[in-house]
Amino acid sequence: MKFGPVPLERAEGAYLAHAVHTGARRIAKGKRLDTADIADARAAGLTELVVAALESDDLHEDAAAALLASAAAGPGLTAQPPAHGRANIVADAAGLLLVEAAAIDAVNAHDEAVTLGTLAPFAPAAKGEIVATVKIIPFAVPEPLTRSAADSARGVLRLALFGRRRVAFIQTTLPGTSAKLLAKTAEVTEARCVALGLAAWREMRCAHTADALTAVLAETADADIVLISGASAISDRRDVIPAAIEQAGGAVLRLGMPVDPGNLLCLARIGARPVIGLPGCARSPRRNGFDWVLERLWAGLDVTGADIGRMGAGGLLADVPRPEPRPKPVASGLTGAVVLAAGRSVRMGANKLLADLGGKPVLAHVLEAVKEAGLPAIVVTGNAEAEIAAMADRFGFPSIHAARYADGLSQSLAAGIAAVPDDWSAGLVMLGDMPGVSAEHIASLAAAADANRIAVPVHNGKRGNPVAWGRRYFARLRGLEGDVGGKALLAEFADDIVEVPIESDAIFMDVDTPEALAAARTRYS
Repeated sequence: MKFGPVPLERAEGAYLAHAVHTGARRIAKGKRLDTADIADARAAGLTELVVAALESDDLHEDAAAALLASAAAGPGLTAQPPAHGRANIVADAAGLLLVEAAAIDAVNAHDEAVTLGTLAPFAPAAKGEIVATVKIIPFAVPEPLTRSAADSARGVLRLALFGRRRVAFIQTTLPGTSAKLLAKTAEVTEARCVALGLAAWREMRCAHTADALTAVLAETADADIVLISGASAISDRRDVIPAAIEQAGGAVLRLGMPVDPGNLLCLARIGARPVIGLPGCARSPRRNGFDWVLERLWAGLDVTGADIGRMGAGGLLADVPRPEPRPKPVASGLTGAVVLAAGRSVRMGANKLLADLGGKPVLAHVLEAVKEAGLPAIVVTGNAEAEIAAMADRFGFPSIHAARYADGLSQSLAAGIAAVPDDWSAGLVMLGDMPGVSAEHIASLAAAADANRIAVPVHNGKRGNPVAWGRRYFARLRGLEGDVGGKALLAEFADDIVEVPIESDAIFMDVDTPEALAAARTRYS
């Protein structure tokens, strides 16, 4: 290909390298110049144009892109018509993209003029989604070069289609396992399977013992895939879930994976049936290592322990927030309280924390209980900042202002957690409008808290507030957005939760409305 400026009389039939304006008309880059184009350019006072002129063995960029894309698009994929030297390859149906990475490198090594880019190997793709693109850089490339690159590209891409799968989902339980948590885990897991193409779903539950689980596994012969969500995390091959799989005649292929989140996944087989012991993070809909394994199985691919061992490169999922690494034990083991007192009290119509309850403000009841329990505290202010800060000071507690308190609960929480002193191993997140939470309740939760777990109060099987969060989770709490609190993270870290029995329904009662305030006055005055 010849490239450069040429006189107008030699430009006809060549391809315009840069768009030009000829009065009211614009001649686009890449247009093959004809007689009218030359006449317009001459009328506009131009004497030459920068063009690309094809030689006898050249292929135009669109023809070259089409040839290379058609060669690369294997089963389940279609090369779309080219334009401007680009041809996209799209998925014919939902599935996983299979990529011969070394062959892709070989295609791109032919010449800088020829490029083939793809999604990551094993990336899930929806029907019609672009999974790869061919771009020819210049306006033309030699045909022999293009055909050589196309030969290297043949078979480098294919799509493993997601099938219709029958799933048996087993949840094990321990005394005190929350029914709400079980329901949420089932909902999230079924949604994952539906998105891939669920044919049948059967949920079963049993006690968290090897014998009980073995008995239930015997009832899963009609399933294509068996998923097990344990009441506690798998920590050893001799733990309940791996032991039950082996008792049921199966074999554990791999315990643990180099993908985070997802480290504590267990991959096994019982006969031809793949069995997955879910990591705790699978309770959350966020993408994690479980998705990587489930998608491959759903696409009919065999997954071995060695396959999982090769997932480390790229296995740190950068788009997924994660807790801070487990810290060294804090010498004091101190738990303090983060009292959220920044809200706008929209439903109350006036600042609820300053409302009178038995001769003192609602917030004063909360601060008094924290003081009596012997905890240090930080009070987060927002609305009515001066009054709230003054009240905190009367109890000897420092205050911190949440500048974005109007954006929702998450911003008050983030401000409070960011201000926690280094010697706290855990923070008890208190709502300033829960006057019935007593010093005894607070002390019980503080005693159960440490840097690596979450202490949640429970009454009659139902969870409430306040919740004590170990320092390990502070980064995730700071990363929340909108009008949500730490409750949004509990399903994700279900394996780290310790439930603390509380003999009072005060852990459910806040003062959010005039009616709630009237009820509190009746109860606590």
